[in-house]
Amino acid sequence: MDNIEIVHIGVGGFHRAHLAYYLHKLKIGGEASSLCGIGLREADTKLQDIFKKQDHLYTLMVKHPDGTIEPEVIGSIVDFKMGTTDPEPVIAQMANADTRIVSLTITEGGYNFNPTTGEFNFDNPDIQHELQNPQEPKTVYGFLTAALKRRHDAGLSAFTILVCDNIEHNGDMMRKMLGTFAEAQDADLAKWIAQEVCFPNSMVDRITPVTTQADIETLAEDFGVHDAWPVTCEPFIQWVVEDKFSNGRPAFEKVGVQFVPDVGPYEKMKLRLLNAGHSVLGLLGALHGHPTINACVEDELFAAYLRAFLDEEATTVLGIIEGIDLSDYKDSLLERFANPNIKDSVSRICAESSAKLPKFLIPTIHENLATGGSIKFATLVIAVWCYYSDKGMDRNGHPFKITDAMGTDLHLTAKQTTNDPLAFVRQESLFGNLAKNERFIKLYSDTVGKIYKDPNIKKHMRDMM
Repeated sequence: MDNIEIVHIGVGGFHRAHLAYYLHKLKIGGEASSLCGIGLREADTKLQDIFKKQDHLYTLMVKHPDGTIEPEVIGSIVDFKMGTTDPEPVIAQMANADTRIVSLTITEGGYNFNPTTGEFNFDNPDIQHELQNPQEPKTVYGFLTAALKRRHDAGLSAFTILVCDNIEHNGDMMRKMLGTFAEAQDADLAKWIAQEVCFPNSMVDRITPVTTQADIETLAEDFGVHDAWPVTCEPFIQWVVEDKFSNGRPAFEKVGVQFVPDVGPYEKMKLRLLNAGHSVLGLLGALHGHPTINACVEDELFAAYLRAFLDEEATTVLGIIEGIDLSDYKDSLLERFANPNIKDSVSRICAESSAKLPKFLIPTIHENLATGGSIKFATLVIAVWCYYSDKGMDRNGHPFKITDAMGTDLHLTAKQTTNDPLAFVRQESLFGNLAKNERFIKLYSDTVGKIYKDPNIKKHMRDMM
C-alpha cells in the first residue's frame, strides 16, 4: 500500500526531474513515502491521461555533456487528480491525515501578486469566486484553504506548504499571500494557519528542457522504453531547504538535499546568477537568432558578455555565501549552459519574461543603482526585451512566438518606444521606479534607440564590453 505523504500541485517537467526524483531515490532506499500529483489547469488533462496508461510511471532522461543519456524509470508518483471539474477528490487528498506536505511548482506567474508592491491581487475573478464559494476552489489558494479548513475542523495537524518555484523567499511569500487570502475568506481559519502551518523557504535547481519528439523516439529506439512523456534534464541537481516543517518530512537529507537555517543567500545566488543568466542569454540570443542556450554559450561573444554580467553586476550584490565559491559556481553555470546534449531552447527561457525579469534581473539593476555599481549589461537586456516585445522577430526578420501572460500589454507598450523611448520601462508593475532614475534613463534611452536603428545585437554587446 502506497503511503501518500506529499501532494504536489503543478506536475511539470521540472517537478518530475527534481522533488519527484529525490523521493524516488528515497523509495529505492526503503522509504515508504509516495506522492500524488495535482492538476489545476485544463492543460494538465493530457498528463493525467498518460499517467493512467503508464501506471503513473515515467522516464527521466539525464543528458550528460559527452552525449551519454542515462534513463531511469521513476516510481514516486502513484496517483494524479484533476481539480478542474470536481474539486472534492483534490481537497480530500490534501486533507487526508497521511498528507504531511503540499508542495508547489506553478511557475513564477502563478502566485497572484503584484511583482512591484508584493501585495495580493484580489481583482482576479477566480479569487473573487473563491471568496464567495469556498467549496468551489479554482486557484491554489482556494484549494489550500479548503483542505486546511477540513483538517482544522477534524482536529488534524496542519500540513507543510513547500514552494519549489524560483521566487526569492518563496516560503515567506506564500505565507503572506495565503494568509491574506484566508483572512478575507475565513478570519478564524487564517489565525490557525498562521499558528500551525510552516512555509519553509527553498532553493531548487536543475535545468529541465521541454521534451521533444526526438527524445521520445530516442528512448524507444535506443533503450526499448516506450514513454509518451519522458522528462529530460542535466546531471546537476540541487535543493536547499529550511528545516521548518509542520508535521514531519521524508528524510531527504539521505539523498543529497541540504537543510539549512536560512536559505536566503542561496536562493538569491541562484536567482541572480543562474536564472538571470538564462534570461540574459535568452533575450539576447533570441534577437541574434540563436535557437538554444548552448548555441549562445558556444558563441564566444555571448559567453564573454554573460560572464561580464555575472562578475560585474550580479556578483556584486550577493555578498559572502557560506560554503560556496562564487567563482567556481559561475564556472559551473557556463559549463551547464554549454551542455550540447541539453539544447534548452531560447524560446522556453524567454517565455513568461514578465514574471521572471522582475525577480531575476531588475532587482540587480535597482541594487547597483543604489550603490553606484555597473548597470550597462542588464540595461541592454531590458532594451532588447522592449524590441523583442515590439517587433516579435530576430535581427534577420524571422518571427518568433512570444509566450507571456502580459504579451499583449508588453507589445502595445513597446510599440510606443519610437515616440516615447521610456514607454516600456514606465510599467511600474514590472520596473518599479526605474523610469525616474536619471542614470538609468540616460543609458536606457541611448541603448534602446541604437537597437531600434540597428538590431545587430552583437555590435551593441561589443560596445558594452
